[in-house]
Amino acid sequence: MLLAAAFGLAGCAETTLFNHTAKSMIRGGGEPTQSGAGKGGIYKVGNPYQINGVWFYPKEDPSYDETGIGSWYGEQFHGKATANGEVFDMNEVTAAHPTLPMPSLVRVTNLENGRSIVVRMNDRGPYANNRIIDLSRRSAQLLGYERQGTAKVRVQYVGPAPLGGEGATMVASRSVGGDERPAAAPRGGVSAEALPPPPGMKGRSADVTKPAEGQPSPMQILAAQKPATDAAARPADVATSNLSQQKVEVGPARGGQIYVQVGAFTLHENAHKLAAQMSLIGPANVTSTFVNKQEFFRVRLGPFNQVTAADQALQQVLSNGQSNARIVVE
Repeated sequence: MLLAAAFGLAGCAETTLFNHTAKSMIRGGGEPTQSGAGKGGIYKVGNPYQINGVWFYPKEDPSYDETGIGSWYGEQFHGKATANGEVFDMNEVTAAHPTLPMPSLVRVTNLENGRSIVVRMNDRGPYANNRIIDLSRRSAQLLGYERQGTAKVRVQYVGPAPLGGEGATMVASRSVGGDERPAAAPRGGVSAEALPPPPGMKGRSADVTKPAEGQPSPMQILAAQKPATDAAARPADVATSNLSQQKVEVGPARGGQIYVQVGAFTLHENAHKLAAQMSLIGPANVTSTFVNKQEFFRVRLGPFNQVTAADQALQQVLSNGQSNARIVVE
């Protein structure tokens, strides 16, 4: 028990250090200049980039709706330039995301207590342990997870955020048209499961080979699968108001189980072979899901009651060569 607690504390410190280092690489480090940090910064999608061997593909994604683990960042970057040239203020309602265009408005819901707010996404990150969003300290306070550091969250794209000066922290309507934007970065294949089928079995190409250029792997297809939406959580339009003065919406706490998804296959036997290998790390299971009438077999570890336990399992899985593994919340 003491060893597990010590690992959790060490993992938290390493996660914080890694996130800060990666953010500095993306931003270029240093204090912002007057021109670089200008009021409101610039609209930016960005090119594909790599952090610690993992590729990220920024793009416009109006239907973005994901659940996972959220974290927060604050004092170490307070007053410095964000990835799109704004100035990070830990007391404003902002956030960082690995791939969505900047600046954007996204709704973040803490699944553990039902609290929900709209934040201005104007920075890149997080990059450790498969976190899906990094909130400013103020945003984490409003959602009720500043003290615990992480939470199970749902992140939904609302629309583009206004640029520049007064109104840069204002909520805008999702109905926006007629503006010119940079083209989204192309999404290429990253990697695929390299596990061969059992002797005598012929696996499908999606199981054992790298997808054709531009074709997603089973893990990417499942990652793009959207959770069921509800009108209350994702309104068609958001009333114009200052983000820092918005009323926190409180809905039912939905919780959700934390898993480490190790791989996804179109062939049942391949999934069970990987599950047997992963059982040395923790309780492994194979579940089936359908996407566009195609059946996929997911290999998962868990569920885990604590984020730190899922983080530990994820690191062990990655160390075993499963580079596509990620944390999911369902």
